[in-house]
Amino acid sequence: MSVLLEQAYQKMLTHFGKQNWWPGDSALEICVGAILTQNTNWGNVEKAIANLKQNNSLSFEALLSIPEEILSEHIRPSGYFRQKAKRLKGFVARVNEEFGDLSALRDLSSDRLREFLLSITGIGPETADSMVLYAFDRPSFVIDAYTKRILVRHQVMDEDADYYQLKDYFEAHLEEDVGLYNEYHALIVAVGKHYCKRSKPDCEHCPLNDFNGGPIFQSLTP
Repeated sequence: MSVLLEQAYQKMLTHFGKQNWWPGDSALEICVGAILTQNTNWGNVEKAIANLKQNNSLSFEALLSIPEEILSEHIRPSGYFRQKAKRLKGFVARVNEEFGDLSALRDLSSDRLREFLLSITGIGPETADSMVLYAFDRPSFVIDAYTKRILVRHQVMDEDADYYQLKDYFEAHLEEDVGLYNEYHALIVAVGKHYCKRSKPDCEHCPLNDFNGGPIFQSLTP
């Protein structure tokens, strides 16, 4: 791990403590959550997942058989519920068609697993990497809007940097370790939610501000 990335990690960890991500009792629940959290906050996802559990609909077999219209109502709190119901149905249908069950995906190589997930309609890089890392315990760093905002504001990356430039940056500078990727991304999200907000960022109290004479990432180069 590069020295400054390690320092940044330790500062965030000291400030927030371990985040214990990703909330979920099974690989399926984590995958469902990764789809539902698109364009919404986690509080809304928790309500949707609670509805699925209350209606005995959070199992692979249930998601395969449940009518899309009913599934839409169960996940309504997550927003874009019709679109997300279609994506959930498409996800389990593809897994069932090609592998029979979600557990069979664990036999795939990390690259093949990610490739398969990205081939499913509605699953983009962030959702796929979230599944690979948190549901299947593979080292694939997750990039989200918070990550890019922090790197751009600390002049590590340009505003036009794409997902894979950001992902490659972290994976080139960090040890390839599931636990580290897990915790690092979760801590970045905590910084983004509490301090590095889109408007009115609280730089004064941010654990990554004013470190080593300036912002923690200031002297890093892509």
